[in-house]
Amino acid sequence: TTLLAMMILVDWRLTLAAMLPLPLLAFCARYLGDRLHDAYMDSQAAFSRLNNKTQESLSGIKVLKTFGQGKEDAAAFNKMTYETVDINKKVFRIDSLYDPMITMIIGITYIITIIYGGRLVLSKSISLGQLISFLSYIGAMVWPMFAIGYLFNVLERGSASYDRIMSLLNEKSLIVDSDSMDKEQKLTGDLRYHVTSFAYPDEPDKAALGAVDFDLKNGQTIGLVGRVGSGKTTIIQLLMREFDNYKGRITFAGHDIRQIPLDVYLKEISYVPQNNFLFSMSVRDNIAFAKPDASQVEVEAAAKKSAIHDDILAFPNGYETMIGENGVSLSGGQKQRMSIARALLHDSEILILDDALSAVDAKTEKAILTKLRQEREKKITVIAAHRLSSVMDADLILVMQDGQVAERGTHEELLAKGGWYAQMWQRQELAQKVGEDDDE
Repeated sequence: TTLLAMMILVDWRLTLAAMLPLPLLAFCARYLGDRLHDAYMDSQAAFSRLNNKTQESLSGIKVLKTFGQGKEDAAAFNKMTYETVDINKKVFRIDSLYDPMITMIIGITYIITIIYGGRLVLSKSISLGQLISFLSYIGAMVWPMFAIGYLFNVLERGSASYDRIMSLLNEKSLIVDSDSMDKEQKLTGDLRYHVTSFAYPDEPDKAALGAVDFDLKNGQTIGLVGRVGSGKTTIIQLLMREFDNYKGRITFAGHDIRQIPLDVYLKEISYVPQNNFLFSMSVRDNIAFAKPDASQVEVEAAAKKSAIHDDILAFPNGYETMIGENGVSLSGGQKQRMSIARALLHDSEILILDDALSAVDAKTEKAILTKLRQEREKKITVIAAHRLSSVMDADLILVMQDGQVAERGTHEELLAKGGWYAQMWQRQELAQKVGEDDDE
């Protein structure tokens, strides 16, 4: 509207001359906008790193204090803070160029108007009053031009945030879910694990798992043992469909697990990981996490099977005792047993214990395993462990080494072979006897 008034009421030639710097405004705004977008991306990434560092330090504060690394961690945090400040200074430097740029372009517009408008006044093409009116019109355009700078600032900040969000949303899952089955269907049957090779996506040339082959019928238990990094957890990860890019086939109840909808398949799995996670809520709610409508009787029954019931009764408020974040107020053994109780209450067809008895004593371990055998007579159990006593009663034991099955058989068969399993059994038996003698 202002431009039309300038062209109609004053002079179209003067209007065109005065608007000559506008393409320069567009060019500079585009140039600064691109740099500002990149700077905002770097700024947000820096804030993300700083937040991660803060969370890591708070989570590991006990370790930091125990090893006396508080000052070193604070120094590392300060260094990261200064780096974040420096990155944000770049943002502010680019942002601060908008106002001078617009002021310069407006100044050029005024210069062109005064020089060319003065010539038009001298040639009597326009009057002096019209020139003054024209300058007033330019003054009315100053704020909109500054607003353009603010607009670009907001747009680039939002664009950087949008790009970060979209890059996350556009990440493609390694798992492709299937819809070939009714999600209310109940699965039960044998588990057949036939994987010829597997490599993690970030290390495609390094085989993490070689030929692993075993069959489990309802009521059977398999034990996975071996050194750290031998492939035990990898076997479990494939079984839980954390990765699908393996060669071979894993079937459950006659179906390839890659063709079973995740909502159907994972419902049939109870998993107790190496690192147990508990929520900041009551003991009862933690155990009943996968089955919120469970009765108190069911919750207590699961706790008894995992040998945690007596410990819970000793808590200030029993099953209604609130535990701290991630079970900070519990011992390692109590965390493990509470996680096992949660898994048993879920009562799934496949129970996976990934070194889930490492923090309990031998007597408690034996009691839990005895309960498990009674409870899961018609269901499949997978136990990965470093302590061989956890798997000695399994129907099949696989000794893993470098992603390959080095030995296989029952406890008695492996002892008879005199291999790694037999040697490790003798060592652990000796260590247990020495420990018992020390206790006496």
